[in-house]
Amino acid sequence: MSTLRSPFLAAAEARGYIHQITDRTGLESRLAAGPVVAYVGYDCTADSLHIGNLVSVMMLRLWQKSGHKPIVLMGGGTTKVGDPSGKDEMRRLLSDDEIAANMASIRRSFDRFLAFGDGPADAVMVNNADWLDRLAYIPFLREVGRHFSVNRMLTQDSVRLRLEREQPLSFLEFNYMVLQSYDFLELARRRDCAVQMGGSDQWGNIVMGVELGRRVDNRTLYGLTSPLITTASGAKMGKTAQGAVWLGPHRMPPYDYWQFWRNTEDADVGRFLRLFTDLPLDQIARLERLEGSAINEAKQVLATEATALCHGREAADAAALTARRVFAEGGTGEELPTVEVPRADLERGIAAIELLALSGLAASKGEARRLIKQGGARLNDRAIAAETQLVGAADIAADGCIKLSAGRKRHALVKPV
Repeated sequence: MSTLRSPFLAAAEARGYIHQITDRTGLESRLAAGPVVAYVGYDCTADSLHIGNLVSVMMLRLWQKSGHKPIVLMGGGTTKVGDPSGKDEMRRLLSDDEIAANMASIRRSFDRFLAFGDGPADAVMVNNADWLDRLAYIPFLREVGRHFSVNRMLTQDSVRLRLEREQPLSFLEFNYMVLQSYDFLELARRRDCAVQMGGSDQWGNIVMGVELGRRVDNRTLYGLTSPLITTASGAKMGKTAQGAVWLGPHRMPPYDYWQFWRNTEDADVGRFLRLFTDLPLDQIARLERLEGSAINEAKQVLATEATALCHGREAADAAALTARRVFAEGGTGEELPTVEVPRADLERGIAAIELLALSGLAASKGEARRLIKQGGARLNDRAIAAETQLVGAADIAADGCIKLSAGRKRHALVKPV
């Protein structure tokens, strides 16, 4: 083990960010010599990142706080190909306009986590379409493609698992790892980038990029991956009954985001505080020692701090206040997710199952029916007795809204317009 112990690696390991490093001793020496440039790549397959991307975002944040320069590489080019990692089928091909719109939307989330600018440690956002779209096929194959062994490519998890399951893998997708490796080479040439970071599922692609830099330019590059984050019960992090946990407020309101963290399993609180907040480690150690009902204090701190990073302190405090009003004081709260419905429809009456689905408290009408049958659906804090129950104008409370609930912790408002 190296004794240099760069502040970044020491902090990253203490917080649980490190899974594998291609050359630990070499990276320690490089970091000790002065500021280093690192990047993480994100494809633009949706108009928001989700919580599965959050560890890499937090790693870039720590990289910057440690005095190094982060690059956010947006996959304007690679999104046109599609990363086969973790997928059973080919992703839907997006148009250039869709990719551009997604990229612009994602940028807004990064503004919360990183400081962008022209300074030596300021973050920059780069689009790999700037070089991938201009590649000439035959010259690219001769310069770059000859350094890749198909035999080895077939052993990569993103390819091997698809083939073992006898699921189709297009030649387009098969090229993805070559393009990702080439991204690393281009960023090394253009931005003096020496480190690529990513999730553990990207290890093979990252290693190939490190080797490509050595073979083509005799460059010394480094790769670093974070572990796959699962909950204490073994579930994949960020998967809920309602779908992905999104970072963009247009996809998931801050209150719902706060509630996601508030519902963390007891055994995960300390680990998630280290991974997903900036709180000092000694404060986290105190919080994770709490037991019994006192652990709820730590969960509320986790929810508020994680939400403040993603949505701002004001939104986080508003979500915490709303939760306190809803649960402790029996109120509603202005920050609850709200769905607007025509007042005329309420005058006629709307099926409760339709409103539960419309509000997002149930993923479908079928799920709404199950929720009602299990006694978990409530209207203005009273159980919804039957799936045929209608919600009407008479249910509008004094504050002008109707409160819907799914279980004890998830709520939404129906607002007539």
